Amino acid sequence: MKGSTITVRLDDDLAPILDEVCRRSGRTRSEVMRTALKRHLAQLRFEQLRQRAMPFAAAHGYLTDEDVFNHIS
Repeated sequence: MKGSTITVRLDDDLAPILDEVCRRSGRTRSEVMRTALKRHLAQLRFEQLRQRAMPFAAAHGYLTDEDVFNHIS
């Protein structure tokens, strides 16, 4: 797999947790960190898009997630 390499400094309490997750899952530190970063970045992207969409949704009466859910169900 080609890509960039970065160095991440882990807190003393985080490293053993990461190592335990790796041991239990049979995945490498790199695999676990890549997955965690992908999920975190996707969550940030979602939150940013949601903030941009909220004024348009509110203008149409969708003020909560429940409003949207009730409309589509």
